[in-house]
Amino acid sequence: MDRMQALAEAVIQWGALLLLFMVGIAILGISVMYLVDKTQTTHTIRRNYPVVGRFRYKFEHIGEFFRQYFFAMDREELPFNRADRSWAYRAAKNVDTTVSFGSTRPLDHKGDAIFLNSAFPTLTEDVAEPLPVTIGEGYCLAPYTTNSIINISAMSFGAISKPAVLALSNGARGAGIWLNTGEGGLSEHHLEGGCDIVFQIGTAKYGVRTQDGKLSDDKLQKVAAHKQVRMFEIKMSQGAKPGKGGILPGSKVTGEIARIRGIDEGSDSISPNGHEDIRSVEDLLDMIHHIREITHKPVGFKMVVGQVEFFDDLFKEIHRRGIASAPDFITIDSADGGTGAAPQPLMDYVGMPLQESLPLVVNLLYSYGLRERIKVIASGKLITPGKIASALAVGADFVTSARGFMFALGCIQALQCAKNTCPTGITTHNKELQRGLVPKEKAKRVTSFAETAVYGVGMIAHSCGVRQPRDLRRKHIRIVESGGRSVSLDQLYPIPPVKPEYSGKTGV
Repeated sequence: MDRMQALAEAVIQWGALLLLFMVGIAILGISVMYLVDKTQTTHTIRRNYPVVGRFRYKFEHIGEFFRQYFFAMDREELPFNRADRSWAYRAAKNVDTTVSFGSTRPLDHKGDAIFLNSAFPTLTEDVAEPLPVTIGEGYCLAPYTTNSIINISAMSFGAISKPAVLALSNGARGAGIWLNTGEGGLSEHHLEGGCDIVFQIGTAKYGVRTQDGKLSDDKLQKVAAHKQVRMFEIKMSQGAKPGKGGILPGSKVTGEIARIRGIDEGSDSISPNGHEDIRSVEDLLDMIHHIREITHKPVGFKMVVGQVEFFDDLFKEIHRRGIASAPDFITIDSADGGTGAAPQPLMDYVGMPLQESLPLVVNLLYSYGLRERIKVIASGKLITPGKIASALAVGADFVTSARGFMFALGCIQALQCAKNTCPTGITTHNKELQRGLVPKEKAKRVTSFAETAVYGVGMIAHSCGVRQPRDLRRKHIRIVESGGRSVSLDQLYPIPPVKPEYSGKTGV
């Protein structure tokens, strides 16, 4: 009996020691993982949430198996489905973007584009680099020439963090693309990367405003003096909230942001819903002329297309004044755009989607003989090669993306953009959360995302039998209609001839 008791006690003691040893190993393992996660610079979530952040990547991997039986499939998540986000992540990380076992994209979905491959695709030895395009040539002293196809759309410093701006500016330089400042003004972080910059002038004139909110010519000249600032964009409206100005909660208005914007620290930054000094097409052309005269650089405007009569009135006024009065470019934003805070009624119900507005505006430019004079920039959920190629084929000269590059920075679509609690450090000014976003590492992903996207667009172009992406035309696309049948895009939106009264007045 004593021997049995002694044996039992020995088992208990060894069991306790074994448990203690296992707990020690677990603590040591967790400590090592904590230190590794906290000091590594590649994965934002693991850096901000050491150890537990690892589960995200594990769940992401096994998620495809669970979705197969229980949850939503790849194409059912919003606002960006898992398939598109997954492509963006892989493109940014410069890893294999091929997929297996067939597409998850429904090929009979109404409104989707199908590219028409050629029986004689372009051979590798015939491939050409994207041709350069010049904006403002002959109409301003410092026109801008670039061969970029996809560029970084407007995201204000304030809406996004300092590390995010630094990563974007450095990554843009690496990819040879431009970065739009958004309406929050120009910061040293935009300039630090050395990339080309488009300065956006919002309704509040942040960064170039007088004390009472008017446009300051002196500040405008100082911004234009930076060689990196290549163009100026007047923001009339944006996809997230057409008809309402920018919204930046006071919790995100730090001292530095307040100084750059010219407002009080900690106060809500609410832009007017329109420019007080632009109340007609005549005012808009006057403002474009004024800014171009001061800066000597190309000037255009950005808007979500709504009441189409605006463009008829604008183009008629341009011809009345003369071709030189035209904007050097128009940025067409889609109603489904929007990276920041916006009222849901505007987000959901106001403005035209790019799929309809882009061909409409391009056709109007042709009708009025202004297509060569005015360049077109398309924006709105264009993060994959197919959507970028579609915009080019319809008639865009360039494409810009905001959320695509946010995914490149590590955005996980947590939908916390307006709350200063972004877990990836992109849209927050919380220093602890920002720590996870290491600009040097994320800049590489920004560059890789842009380069991989352009490569993908090139593959589509070569499959269609053309040498470079800007050679794509509407005839290369069919649009799926009800019942799964498709119709040629150039039948849906045929390019019109120049109106007789404007022929010979194109300035080309």
